[in-house]
Amino acid sequence: MTGTIENMLETSARLLRLLSLLQTPREWRGPELAERLSVSTRTVRNDIERLRTLGYPVHGSRGAAGGYRLEAGATLPPLLLDDEEALAVAVGLRTASVGTIGGIGESSLRALAKLERVLPSRLRHRLNALQTYTVPVPKDGERPTVDPSVFTTLVTAARDQERLRFDYDNHSGQTSVRTVEPHRLVNWGHRWYLLAWDVDRADWRTFRADRIRPRIPTGPRFAARELPGGDAAAFVSRGVSAAAWRYRARVLVHAPAEVIAERISPAVGVVEAVDERTCVLNTGADSISTLGVHLGLLDTDFEVTEPAELVSHLRELAERYARATPDHNHV
Repeated sequence: MTGTIENMLETSARLLRLLSLLQTPREWRGPELAERLSVSTRTVRNDIERLRTLGYPVHGSRGAAGGYRLEAGATLPPLLLDDEEALAVAVGLRTASVGTIGGIGESSLRALAKLERVLPSRLRHRLNALQTYTVPVPKDGERPTVDPSVFTTLVTAARDQERLRFDYDNHSGQTSVRTVEPHRLVNWGHRWYLLAWDVDRADWRTFRADRIRPRIPTGPRFAARELPGGDAAAFVSRGVSAAAWRYRARVLVHAPAEVIAERISPAVGVVEAVDERTCVLNTGADSISTLGVHLGLLDTDFEVTEPAELVSHLRELAERYARATPDHNHV
């Protein structure tokens, strides 16, 4: 009897270990699994069948390049998470409960409560410490949220490369109908933005997702376009920042473009190489003083000819800094 119980425990532990390996995003060959589990390939095949009986959709392919992998199933079987993964999921759910996608806050809290109930005591203590001794900064006003159905429609159209028509409210409240080829959804500054190719305007555009009302069904399929620069997050951050700029400047910087690009955020501006030793920074801000701060952070020589307000402000700063460092050797 004792031997039977020990064998059952050994088999259960091995199944859990096997399931943990299969949950990694790759295919495992039978001999690989056998080596990891210190069993024969026949035992691996038997264990795979046990997992399938328990409802885990384990796919197996034959041939030299074949192997086993865990596929998405029609039902949600129990997940195996190690300590750090469980904590990461819990923290993610807590963050999502106050996020910018409308309607998922309550669902996130329900899922978190279920997870907390099954966490071992050592992890509950760590999670409680994270929740008790971390404090989020209060929201500075009401943040716009995106309806989950709208969010799903946008990402699905981008995935399936289907044209999308929607009503869009701009910042002044005017509504227009847009036809786009969706590329990516980007989260920036507590807001979600749709980056898409505007068919009617024949150019890339950025749209606030909370101002979009999709028209269903979606349109025909399209061939994916190459985004200038290739970085969706950088493209959106530049576009969103530039749209809010009140003052703009084109600055000649006496340093290589790659050096300056490393020193500034994409939201500050766009760097264009002139030659190996100089570049141009197209930048802007909502105030002249902020522009002055951006240029000071370049930590190198630069030349500014416009706007006139910026030139005047930099001259005032130069005089102020000179007064702050008097030459005491000359009285």
